[in-house]
Amino acid sequence: MLFAVCHGSLQNQGLKRAGRWNRYNDRLDRQEIANKDILQIISIRYSVGDCRWIKVGLALTALFLLVFGVEIVGAEEEQKLFDTFTLYWENDAFTGTDRGYSSGLKLTWSTPYETDFQEPNLPQWSYPLINSLPFIKDKATNRAVSLSVGHNIYTPENTSRRDLIVEDRPYAGYLYFATGFHSRTMNRKTSWEFQFGVVGPLALGEEVQNITHQLLSNNKAEGWDNQLKNEVAIEAICESQWRTWQKDCGSGYNFDLIPHLGFRVGNVNVYGNAGVEVRYGWKLPDDFGSCPIRAGCATNSAFRDPFPRDNGFGIVGWHFFAALDGRAVAHDIFLDGNTFKDSHSVDRRVWVADFMAGYVLDLNQLRLTYSYVLRTKEFDAERDYNIFGSLSASWRF
Repeated sequence: MLFAVCHGSLQNQGLKRAGRWNRYNDRLDRQEIANKDILQIISIRYSVGDCRWIKVGLALTALFLLVFGVEIVGAEEEQKLFDTFTLYWENDAFTGTDRGYSSGLKLTWSTPYETDFQEPNLPQWSYPLINSLPFIKDKATNRAVSLSVGHNIYTPENTSRRDLIVEDRPYAGYLYFATGFHSRTMNRKTSWEFQFGVVGPLALGEEVQNITHQLLSNNKAEGWDNQLKNEVAIEAICESQWRTWQKDCGSGYNFDLIPHLGFRVGNVNVYGNAGVEVRYGWKLPDDFGSCPIRAGCATNSAFRDPFPRDNGFGIVGWHFFAALDGRAVAHDIFLDGNTFKDSHSVDRRVWVADFMAGYVLDLNQLRLTYSYVLRTKEFDAERDYNIFGSLSASWRF
């Protein structure tokens, strides 16, 4: 369309001489890329550093428009549907390493938990799904919706080598958009999350990692030419959590126990998971615990506390927590390789667990969480556990 407009404009300007006209047609012939699929344009590998910034910027801008444009399109003017913004950042730089699950970033925008007895309180587009999904379709429960965009990076241990490291995991990036549907009662919360994204060069793992390393004056990762190939990702995740035991220790101090059970299916991961979290602190929040970026869990859909919150940054509560999540893994694209194409892979382990300990600080409209995560070996040739830090900040508008 753009070239057609240019064509007509040049004709109207009196482009009549044969020589100039032929040169103009030649130029149009050389621009045949305009007729190619847009995905082919995006997948072009640039060698100039500035173009990498452009690729990252365009991709993130497009995803942010998808996420934050929903409220503008779907919400009534007098109603603010999405009121909580959460940033999750996980990185092995917190622990001084650079391998395995190297980086994770997730931005989530969520609604408060509401019932729908009197009038709809969620975005209109969410009702066909939330009213049909198992475990969350009961309108008598408090329900919420979340929108997320996330990016993960995985690398082998030795990132200075350019050749394929056969005994170590592949390089991989994962860029995705997610929609979450949540339901809670007094002692139970269930979440469904659906992810749509891409694995491979289109996920911009190489560009994001090397730009970050450049900003931090770290060495460039040299082996990204061996990363997984492009593959569209579609995932469905469900997880339930229960507050099974709560104890009032007096003077505002509390203790509780929160087990969870879930599953995930798709061409990125297939697993069943179960675990438990223990919390102790002053004025525990009325929610279902803390966790790293784990679909179905890592969504603080609005604050819902028994204690009043005012504007400002006064401390309204704090607590320590320790958690365990165990998984029986049937498929992991970041270890098994591409689903539909030949690619590098390693011998994946079936049983994997995350051990986590951390601290939460509630400051009226703001909640800060930091945790230290130890992940057991995910494949046979892995030399050591994967250790990383997890930081999240939730802000209620």
